[in-house]
Amino acid sequence: MTARLVPLTPAELAQRLATGRARLIDIREPDEFARAHVKGALSRPLSDFENAHLGIEAGRDVVFTCRTGMRTGANCDRLAARVEGEAFVLDGGLDAWRAAGLPVAENRKAPLEMMRQVQIGAGGLALTGAVLGFLVDPLWHLLSGAIGAGLLFAGVSGFCGMARVLALAPWNRTAA
Repeated sequence: MTARLVPLTPAELAQRLATGRARLIDIREPDEFARAHVKGALSRPLSDFENAHLGIEAGRDVVFTCRTGMRTGANCDRLAARVEGEAFVLDGGLDAWRAAGLPVAENRKAPLEMMRQVQIGAGGLALTGAVLGFLVDPLWHLLSGAIGAGLLFAGVSGFCGMARVLALAPWNRTAA
């Protein structure tokens, strides 16, 4: 039998949080959580989820969230397996919460999420290769091809060299 997470609207979750009936668990990675999250949510990244202490008191509903609801939906069996009884999900994730005008803890000084940095870097390099290939020399198209190959390798292997390099950038280093 497949586990299922019961969806809650942002308004329903807000009411449960206000009355202390629920605990919200954000499964996004730490860099994403640092940038923005629902006030009061606990960060329990999916990458280390089985080892995480959920910190749930008896009698409280457990509600999972991510940015859009895609990750929670794709991992509902994994998430629900950690909860005794019924488990819930914020329908539409942080994006829906924000759209409903509910409070979000934001830190605009935190670096962009690593995945967004990779997308910006890869997209910028691929576009540069394409433009220079048309305007300067067709060999520049190899840059776009190399970026595409790197993205394909990252998707297949789970190792993203660009993310590793970007993690070393000064804006991504944590203060001592």
